[in-house]
Amino acid sequence: MSLNMKLEHMYKLHTFEIPTTIKHGIDSIQSIGNEVKQLGVSKALLVTDPGIYEAGVTQPVEKHLKKAGIEVVIFNKVEPNPPVRLIAEGSKLYREKGCNGLVAVGGGSSMDTAKGIGVEATHQGSVLEYEAAEGKKPLENRIPPLTTIPTTAGTGSEVTQWAVITDEKRAFKFNTGGPLIAAHLTIIDPKLHVSMPSHVTAMTGIDALAHAIECFTMHFAQPITDAVALLAMEYVGKYIRRAYADGGDLEARYGMAQAAMLAGLSYGSESAGAAHAMSQTLGGILPVAHGQCVAAMLGPVMEYNWKGHPHKFARIAQALGIDTFHMTTEEAAKAAVNEIYQLVKDLDIPTLEEQGVSPNMIERLSKEAIKDPQTIGNPRDLTEKDYQWIYKRCFDLVAKTV
Repeated sequence: MSLNMKLEHMYKLHTFEIPTTIKHGIDSIQSIGNEVKQLGVSKALLVTDPGIYEAGVTQPVEKHLKKAGIEVVIFNKVEPNPPVRLIAEGSKLYREKGCNGLVAVGGGSSMDTAKGIGVEATHQGSVLEYEAAEGKKPLENRIPPLTTIPTTAGTGSEVTQWAVITDEKRAFKFNTGGPLIAAHLTIIDPKLHVSMPSHVTAMTGIDALAHAIECFTMHFAQPITDAVALLAMEYVGKYIRRAYADGGDLEARYGMAQAAMLAGLSYGSESAGAAHAMSQTLGGILPVAHGQCVAAMLGPVMEYNWKGHPHKFARIAQALGIDTFHMTTEEAAKAAVNEIYQLVKDLDIPTLEEQGVSPNMIERLSKEAIKDPQTIGNPRDLTEKDYQWIYKRCFDLVAKTV
């Protein structure tokens, strides 16, 4: 990318909107009944996944909604990487039961599913018709009142303006969104996070960190996204190992919940970079867990990218708690990369191969990643061959450079 093109990206008209009211605190879930009622909801479709539902995590949510006089319809069929058919099933139930609001409880898949259902509830046709791509329809209507209640600290979907949906026919994950799809309200209660298994804590936490790092270093960054991204990194650096080691550590859970939300704000207004381009395209082909996939890719992507914005990568090192006082900018930038490699090791993140991805797929995966729009925001120019190098680093097929 030429200097003039980079300047056009960096200094184009920027927008930062927060359509979502953010409420948080220990036991804040107790206020959900009145909060949702104030949104004008009398019958809510509660969207969640089978595991969350069977574990009883939604029970206090249901209790407080019903106590406020809100009828609750359960849709507990959410799948990872939610497909178009799931959205259609949910929106059909929403209409048949006469719902007038949505409550999503769970991780990013539950919240994205609820957003997709909201799109179909207020627009004609399938959510597929509203893909954020040239030639597709733009969203025209605000989705029904949506309240998001995250039980993981990762995607930040509780505050982002995007839903990531899988088109199984194309083996492709696409985005739909803008301010019209954002949640009306999010309630972040760290007590709902304490039952999260350690491996989920690890992969969702690094996903949040990846949002912050990619949005801080991308071409579309702006001062307000830099601010929330940096604080998100500081919280992850301080709290993720504690949350991983002791799931009942409420301070660490609270810190990680804030990190995910702040990183979601940085991600919600623009785009990310190569790690998300790679993970989204891979997730459309294989049923890999998004956060785990991103976590395995983040180190190699940063190893490739640091030369694009060395000063920003040096600042990442500081945010993660590295003493960079006696380091040069280049040394500090490289230290940030190595800190990510160490973090992935400390949190026992499985390699891509352990996640079921074969090195034989590198050529295909690189062809798909280069098509993803998030490639455009990456801080260092990318070609298909560059993506192949990053994938080879993921599989340790080329030597480490930092």
